[in-house]
Amino acid sequence: MLAILPGRTQEIIKELLYSWGKEVLEQIEEVSTDLWIGYKNLVKELIPNAQVVADRFHIMTQINKELDKTRKREKRNIEDSIKKTKSQLGKKEYEKVLNGLKKSKYALLKNESNLNEEQKIKLVEVKEVSPTLKLMHELKEKIRIIFNETNDWLAGLFELGMWLSTAKDYFPVSQKTIIRWPDVVIAYFDNGTTSGVVEGINNKLKLIKRSGYGFRNFENFRIRCLLNWNFNY
Repeated sequence: MLAILPGRTQEIIKELLYSWGKEVLEQIEEVSTDLWIGYKNLVKELIPNAQVVADRFHIMTQINKELDKTRKREKRNIEDSIKKTKSQLGKKEYEKVLNGLKKSKYALLKNESNLNEEQKIKLVEVKEVSPTLKLMHELKEKIRIIFNETNDWLAGLFELGMWLSTAKDYFPVSQKTIIRWPDVVIAYFDNGTTSGVVEGINNKLKLIKRSGYGFRNFENFRIRCLLNWNFNY
């Protein structure tokens, strides 16, 4: 079942769920969602037999944001140091660090297993000049592997606990998010349910919207999107 709605408020989503009927809702076993309390409350109210599951990709997005924020800060600090340093030797050392940091975003944020040769070289360079980014990248890869390879909640609880104890000083926002939502994060490890398919659809919808130079009428946009996947409207 696929729905394209004009908004994401509780009222709009509730109206859709009611339209599916009680019999359908009672058969739903899991709901993968981003970490918004409104969604969790809706599931508890209208889909009582379902386990809410944190979408791992939203957690990884938050982790990548913190990693990239640190990368930008380090690059900015080095650029400021170069401007303030009068010593040529000092400037040379700072410029070496800056060269390692330049164009390192995708080398740090992409899954390490998906890096091309140029990005692999850049990853080595940035790790050589920044111990902080080196550790943060290793922690990012570690939690990605935990999500990929852990297949029961007890092992997931243990592995996440170990990760959090190391990551708290480097990923404070992500750590607080996981601690605030322990049940729905741990629930992921039982079946590995995600909303990755929906994220792919969302990306396609953005392309449709751009190709149509924006749609003034939501219903026209909805029909155009459904036709793209040969759905009835």
